[in-house]
Amino acid sequence: MAPMKAMTVSSEALLTPRTLIAPVPLHWLRLLKRRFNQSALLSKALAQEMGAAQCPDLLIRRKPTAQLGGKSYAEQRDTVRDAIAVHPKHVGLLVGRDVLLVDDVMTSGATFAAAAGACTAAGAASVSVVALARAGSDA
Repeated sequence: MAPMKAMTVSSEALLTPRTLIAPVPLHWLRLLKRRFNQSALLSKALAQEMGAAQCPDLLIRRKPTAQLGGKSYAEQRDTVRDAIAVHPKHVGLLVGRDVLLVDDVMTSGATFAAAAGACTAAGAASVSVVALARAGSDA
């Protein structure tokens, strides 16, 4: 099955009429270096495929973080702690909404946990996650 089709099939049961799809954000310095955010590209494609609302800048990275690969879960959690927040201009958009967070690769889930925490703190009714790939020693 093609990767985008697999994400679509995996996401179908997670969507509600009030679901907002959003990518896990990159810090602006990493975005400048890479020139694209693969999670944002996946999020946009998924929203289009599913006919769902999306917000590409729902979340922001408040501080740069080191790559998470090769770190323990505790190290990953500490690395992303307080690094992700809801963009101030979108705080009201989350109240009572379901959110589907999209990332390209999930290692331990620490980044998803930080992003989900930011969404629920801003009033999201629920947060689900989907990733294109799973990485790690137990993947």
